[in-house]
Amino acid sequence: MKIYNTLTNKKEAFEPLENNLVRMYVCGVTAYDDCHLGHARSAVVFDVIRRYLTFRGYQVKFVRNFTDIDDKILNRAVEEGIPWNEVSAKYIEAYSHDMNRLQVSIPDVEPRATDHMQEIIEMIKALVEKGHAYRIDGDVYYHVPSFEGYGRLARRNLDELQAGARVEVDERKRDPMDFALWKGAKPGEPAWQSPWGPGRPGWHIECSAMSIRHLGETFDLHGGGKDLIFPHHENEIAQSSAVTGKAFAKYWLHNGMVTVDEEKMSKSLGNFFTIKDIFAKSNSSESITAETLRYFLLSTHYRSDLNFSNQAVSAAKAALDNLYGLFQRLEEPTCGETADTKSFQGMIEGFKSAFLHAMDDDFNTPKALGEFQRLRSEVNGYLQSGLSKGSRKNVLETFPQLGEPLGLFQMAPKEWEFRPMSFAVTQPGLQADSGQILTDDWIERQVQKRVEARERKDFATADQIRKNLAAQGITIEDRPDGTSRWKR
Repeated sequence: MKIYNTLTNKKEAFEPLENNLVRMYVCGVTAYDDCHLGHARSAVVFDVIRRYLTFRGYQVKFVRNFTDIDDKILNRAVEEGIPWNEVSAKYIEAYSHDMNRLQVSIPDVEPRATDHMQEIIEMIKALVEKGHAYRIDGDVYYHVPSFEGYGRLARRNLDELQAGARVEVDERKRDPMDFALWKGAKPGEPAWQSPWGPGRPGWHIECSAMSIRHLGETFDLHGGGKDLIFPHHENEIAQSSAVTGKAFAKYWLHNGMVTVDEEKMSKSLGNFFTIKDIFAKSNSSESITAETLRYFLLSTHYRSDLNFSNQAVSAAKAALDNLYGLFQRLEEPTCGETADTKSFQGMIEGFKSAFLHAMDDDFNTPKALGEFQRLRSEVNGYLQSGLSKGSRKNVLETFPQLGEPLGLFQMAPKEWEFRPMSFAVTQPGLQADSGQILTDDWIERQVQKRVEARERKDFATADQIRKNLAAQGITIEDRPDGTSRWKR
């Protein structure tokens, strides 16, 4: 098995640190809001990685944390008029519900930051004692230049990071890159006692303390979205290795981001989908199933960015319809017998080998799904001349057996719903049936896309954009000077 390691920027042979045990940590959510499609992707990706490692015979200890104290949680508490701990409890429960709907396996440990204050404080104390951190009033900062090799994960040197990073503005810091380990308490905020006075931890230190507490000073896999590479994971390495003097994690895995119809997912663009939205936007009899969503999420390699669109989701549903249609036909009574059972068994074994080869190559789920579809096509060919009960049973056992690591083909064939989904991903700002007002910014971008399409003589695209806008009551007027303007 080979895994792409972000730390070394290459695929490496996977060799656990301790015999057959794999210790795996994935950054969880900050519990202040409902989880979105990006969270769904990360959750499914690392659920599949965990499942597949188990399938391959490894013993996996999987830890995924909750950040349950943070500025965002405190702000949401003010907005909702409830205590901060009720906010975190509410959204942790919502997250767990979403994960259940996605059929994501429950981690072995789900630590919360507030349950690990002692470990966090002890780690900060050690960093201060070793000269990697310093106190300013009631705050404690990590001094980035004190750690040699900072920036290795992001593959940028300190000067480049200083030039491009968003750093907390605080003139008291020794270096602009220094980050908070402990924040002194402000009036009205929750606080815990520490050697530096009452306060609460910074975000980065939480994951270091929790992962080391539950997996040890060095563990096998650390995962998360690629947006966490810098600064979060870079800071985790710096503070953890500075305390222990050891490597923090052997392999670093990062999943790509999610776009919606080629636009970055954003609340301001109106194309922001929560997991709850996705399941709610389809009615109860024709809803998106967990398997449909998982198939779609796994149809792109986990390291690549993923585009969420009507076409892509519909393609995932159609692919599963074809597979479950085969399963139903295999369960029908038959009198035919295959002429060459040895050939058929060889085909099944060849599929299993190809599936393992795909997944052993950095969890290549698109290729693995392709192998399932290839097997479907070949079995359909055999069905034309008839298959024995034994051969049918073989196929019906093979699909769910090898589909289990992906979370697919676990439904009884007769329970699969073949009717088209009523859910539709809506273009940003075009949710007219919900009464949402089209945003000027979005309309301007569509008009500009049309101008660009006309300039490259892509008149079909330009005309389609015009029609889409016209359907929403937006008229485009082309001026003699080549520019365009719009009006409602």
